[in-house]
Amino acid sequence: MSSQAHYHLGSTIVAVATPPGEGGVAIVRISGAAALDIVKKIFTGAERGLRSHYAHFGKIVSCKGETIDEVLLLPMLAPRSYTGEDVVEIQCHGGNLITRRVLERVIEEGALPAGPGEFTMRAFLSGKMDLAQAESVQELIAARSQRALMAAQQQLEGVLSNKVATLQKGLFDIAAILEAWVDFPEEGLEFASFEEVIASLEERRAALEKLASSFQSGQKIRDGIAVCLVGPPNAGKSSLLNALLGRERAIVTPLAGTTRDLIEEEIPLNGLRLRLIDTAGIRHADEPIEQEGIRRSEKATLEADLVLLVLDASLTPTSEQRAWIARLPRERTLLVWNKSDLLADDAEMEPLLPRSLLISAAQEQGLDRLSAAVESLIWEQGPPAREEILLTHERHAVALSSAADDLGRVIAGLKSGLSPEFVAADMRAALLHLNALLGKEISEEILSSIFSKFCVGK
Repeated sequence: MSSQAHYHLGSTIVAVATPPGEGGVAIVRISGAAALDIVKKIFTGAERGLRSHYAHFGKIVSCKGETIDEVLLLPMLAPRSYTGEDVVEIQCHGGNLITRRVLERVIEEGALPAGPGEFTMRAFLSGKMDLAQAESVQELIAARSQRALMAAQQQLEGVLSNKVATLQKGLFDIAAILEAWVDFPEEGLEFASFEEVIASLEERRAALEKLASSFQSGQKIRDGIAVCLVGPPNAGKSSLLNALLGRERAIVTPLAGTTRDLIEEEIPLNGLRLRLIDTAGIRHADEPIEQEGIRRSEKATLEADLVLLVLDASLTPTSEQRAWIARLPRERTLLVWNKSDLLADDAEMEPLLPRSLLISAAQEQGLDRLSAAVESLIWEQGPPAREEILLTHERHAVALSSAADDLGRVIAGLKSGLSPEFVAADMRAALLHLNALLGKEISEEILSSIFSKFCVGK
């Protein structure tokens, strides 16, 4: 693979591996054949030797011998390193200025600034991990919920890769049979019966389709769920937002139209991440700023994963409100009758939508029921089991779906008596899609696109 404009494969690279800003420690990571030679020129402790996987104390010095910082230096020689190359990590004091000076000193001695994800790209290219595992590294870093973290860890451990490899092995065996039918049609070879081949293909196609369909759940876990709070003014949307957050985030007043813009906050829900969006009250308005707030509310409602329609339980909805409610996406809307504390005990609420419940945001009553109802709406078929493999990358879902489609054509071809060479071609296409998922026979452009989304230093 030739180097891209921002990648320097074959050269020694360097980057800061810790986030910018002030902190106790920052890490400057070097990888490549010249990593040790560079360090010996800038680190005063090198004369005592640089034993692999041991921490060494010393100073990073300028080309004139002036001290830049006292550091701990950790060499990790190939192949026992993250990238599979010689790697040296310099642990210096945190702070943008010190870290920058150490980084510049390494670059002075010949290292090149690493591109986004270039360390992980090298780990993939050296066989330390496959492409699916490499992609999970960034997912692990970016995880913002417990379930997202678990899914990334599972993928990094190779659970998805092992599942795909197992399916692929079975398909290789079937492909060998199909190729034998093509190459030796007169020999009457029969390693397995026709019915056994069909049954095996059906089983593997179903497994691929099931795995691909897990992306719907995996995407929810990775990206979180956008929950839009909508309704007329003074229904209690902002009070509900505050109650769910457990703090006073939105301004609450008796005046209608207090909320003019979208307010977005996050809360956890059983390992998921909910993005709560409080909106301006929906009503006819003449004032331009409120009109813009209402327009944004309607747009957020259309784009949200779930809609919480908040109505004042002590008031009868107007005809204008009923017309607006009728336009809401019923399959993903939950009607929340608020202000239950203002009702008589025997009050019955009008069934405006299939899903509804009664709460009091001000009294924080019914919030547990609301959370349960939201979770039920998110997982209509029940939440995925913790041990279930969940795809969090669309690329993986597309590859698996494409492979399943190819197998469908193989099965149809066999059943219809299609010439074996055409059936074998579809079989090879299925295997190529699985190869691409794991990073085998994948183009340089796709690799660059994948790793360019990583942070620098990883």
